[in-house]
Amino acid sequence: MPNVNVVILCGNLCRDPETRTTAGGTSLCKFSLAVNRKWKDQAGELKEEATFVDVTAWGKTGEVVAQYTRKGDPLLIEGRLQLEQWTSREGEKRSKLSVVAERVQLMGKKGDDGGGGQRGAGARASQEVADATSHEGNIPF
Repeated sequence: MPNVNVVILCGNLCRDPETRTTAGGTSLCKFSLAVNRKWKDQAGELKEEATFVDVTAWGKTGEVVAQYTRKGDPLLIEGRLQLEQWTSREGEKRSKLSVVAERVQLMGKKGDDGGGGQRGAGARASQEVADATSHEGNIPF
């Protein structure tokens, strides 16, 4: 059986995206996504929790996210899990599980026409994200 590493998240940006360029000239964008969960407990009381996920988007995908999104904006992310490992200054081994975004869809802001009738910058951003994240030869599932 083949291994599968696919993550799909829909949430809101926790802060403005941060961009930088590697020594090799590749751009990357880092941001954090808050994914909320609501449920009722056994007593029927509504409960809510937030999970905060660190995300990295490379190249054109990251550039588009940085250009068109800000703190609070909703995003749909498709990507893969990546384990980061390092040694702290105190010599302790550390690790963190994060997501590398391979596809990003801008979900629109309050007041935007999020029902598919996007106009202006929102439509351009969605097209740029689609262009940046399209991969020929991928098998849809």
